This record gives sequence, structure tokens and C-alpha cells, in this order.
Amino acid sequence: MTNMTQTLTRPAVHAGPPKLSPTQLRAAQIETLETPRLKYGLLARLLFKQMDLVYGRERTLVKFTMLEFIARVPYQAWERMGYLSLSRRRRRSALAKRVYERIVETREEQDNEQWHLLILQDLVQREGMRQSFLLHRLAPWLVAFFYYHVSWLLFLVRPELSYRLNADFEDHAEHEYMAYVAEHPELEYAPAPATYAAEYGEYASVADLLRQIGHDERVHKLDSLVNMAAPRFHEAPGR
Repeated sequence: MTNMTQTLTRPAVHAGPPKLSPTQLRAAQIETLETPRLKYGLLARLLFKQMDLVYGRERTLVKFTMLEFIARVPYQAWERMGYLSLSRRRRRSALAKRVYERIVETREEQDNEQWHLLILQDLVQREGMRQSFLLHRLAPWLVAFFYYHVSWLLFLVRPELSYRLNADFEDHAEHEYMAYVAEHPELEYAPAPATYAAEYGEYASVADLLRQIGHDERVHKLDSLVNMAAPRFHEAPGR
């Protein structure tokens, strides 16, 4: 059964996940850790199992870079489908506008996941963690290639299943980030790098930076669960 009890504060205009204060970030972490995970589908469970087999069950920053490399993929598939839908409905201006708004939302989420990847890669490099070509370049590309086509095909046949798969993935990521911060209290005293502060925001600690990323994943999850009710681009509600 879908769990949608989590709270979310966001601006009236869709402009990406909201940036939270330190107090709000700590509250979001507690809420995530106290909220049961979604009941994941078969495809999601297989994906998570594969990640554990290749990178281990332990939560690490290197493993998170692999999650973020893959996380962009559904949004890329949906953006492609959105433009196909827009080309078919371009002569109906009101409908075309709603389709384009959904495309913009999809692009914002994709860009947000890209910032996550850049931030995580920066943290990994600062820690001097080794990444091999086979496990950290080739393997993620192969998984992302598969995940992209699964997301695209599901959206073509039953788009609500594509959104649900993404909700499972984002729910998993949300819980993993918040659990990782709880496991590493030393991160509260580690200054957050300023490499991408201008684009993503300034945070006092790595703990808060990772909490914000975890909350972003919650936003993406809830968006996907909401979109399941009107999954096709032409069904996007007017704003």
C-alpha cells in the first residue's frame, strides 16, 4: 500500500525542491527514518540487490555516486517522451502548454539529480576514494542504459508503472542518505565544500548537505506518486 504520510513544504511555483534550514533538515531526517519504506516492486528490488552485490551492502559515498548516476535516467526518458507528446499536440495551445509544463518539471528534476552527482563526486575526490573503470564507470553506464530503456518502455505501455518504479528508487535513496548521516555523526563537524554552493546552496556541514539531498529525493518520490494519478503528459493538470 502506498505510504504518502510524509510532509512537504514547497513554493507555489514549481522551481525544484525547496531548500531547508538546518532545523528543518534535522526534522526531515527524523521523519524519513520514522517513515516505513515503500513496498518496492520486483524491478526495484532487483536493482537494489544488484547494487548491493556489486558495491556491497554498506552505505558509502562512492555507492551514492552510483545511485545518482542512475537516478537521472527516468527523467531523461520522460523528457524524450514529453517532446514526442508535444509534437503531436502543438496545434492545441492550452494542451501543449500543460505538456510543456510537465516537460519543464521533468527537466528540473533531472538537473537536480545531476547536481547531486557532481556534489557526491566532489566529496569522493576530496576523501581520496579510489574508483575503478570497471566498477565505477562501465558498470554504472550499463545499469543506466538498461534502466533508461525500462523506464521508457514502461512509460510507453503503462506510464504509471514508470512513475512507480522511480518512486521506489527515490524512496530508497531518501532513506539511504538519511541513514548514512545517522551512522556518521562526525559529518556534523565536517564543513561542506563550497564547490557548488552558488548553484545548490550553502550548508554548514556535510551532514546538512546530505540531508538536503535526501530531502530532494523525497520531493522527487512524492512528485512521482502524484503523477501516477495522471501519468501521461497530455493528462497534466492545468496550473
